[in-house]
Amino acid sequence: MGPLLAAAGEGLVRYLVYFQYVGTNFNGAAAVRGAQRAVGVQNYLEEAAEQLNSVKPIRFTLSSRTDAGVHALSNAAHVDIQRSQGRPPFSPEILAQALNTHLRHPAIRVLQAFRVPSDFHARYAATSRTYLYRLVTGCTCQNHLPVFERNLCWALPADCLDVAAMQEAAQHLLGTHDFSAFQSAGSPTPSSVRTLRHISVSPGLASPFVLSQESRRLQFWTLEFESQSFLYRQVRRMTAVLVAVGLRALKPVHVKEILESRDPLGKYQARVAPARGLFLKSVIYGNLGHPGKRRWAGKESVVCTSLNPSQG
Repeated sequence: MGPLLAAAGEGLVRYLVYFQYVGTNFNGAAAVRGAQRAVGVQNYLEEAAEQLNSVKPIRFTLSSRTDAGVHALSNAAHVDIQRSQGRPPFSPEILAQALNTHLRHPAIRVLQAFRVPSDFHARYAATSRTYLYRLVTGCTCQNHLPVFERNLCWALPADCLDVAAMQEAAQHLLGTHDFSAFQSAGSPTPSSVRTLRHISVSPGLASPFVLSQESRRLQFWTLEFESQSFLYRQVRRMTAVLVAVGLRALKPVHVKEILESRDPLGKYQARVAPARGLFLKSVIYGNLGHPGKRRWAGKESVVCTSLNPSQG
């Protein structure tokens, strides 16, 4: 009997779990191991999972390891759960409910869970990831923002942006390139070539809790980036360069020159936009097809491309 069949016979079941969080008080999505206090989102998810009484310890394998202070509207991870002999697997709905019941941090919430094949991998199976970055103009400094927005956007010291120039500059980043110039040191990768499938700069929305007299002076903007994967801090460094274009410190053609230089230490490309404005919006698993029922190992299970299948 092969190992996968043996595992299936022992009741080991793999789930894809979607979850969201406000990243302000976390050291990132990944767990912090050792003697340090649990400050990663993953730490809290795994502490909640301990209450499920799995035969083997439950470890979350993340799709995306967001940095400290970065938020997620929808991140994903896979987990393997083996219940004691004679007990049926958790239904995806019960699993999501149980994790939320035992989560000890109010800034994390499990959204949905789905059964997936035993060889599914949340990181490597992802076919698309989308990040968005929120900017605001019309505010002299971060502390002058409404409290409901302070940790959710980057306040620029300007009354306006040259959005047309930013959109023109963004086109130089679209497509397949060596993005070495926009990669921060600290996360080795065999190749710095990535394909940016979508990039946009558009007006954004303020929190509904921002008072009308404040929203009249504030203008929010959203930058959106889609790729199968990104280099370490690539989105935040691309954002910083596009903001420099919007503030007219750079011209759109300079972005092309920066990209082609492959130099991550230049004056503008070395800048990193603050973590607080960045959100992981969605992770898509297109190879699993659309939401619905499919056959796996003789059983019906539910798979999903994303929390919001219309995205991407």
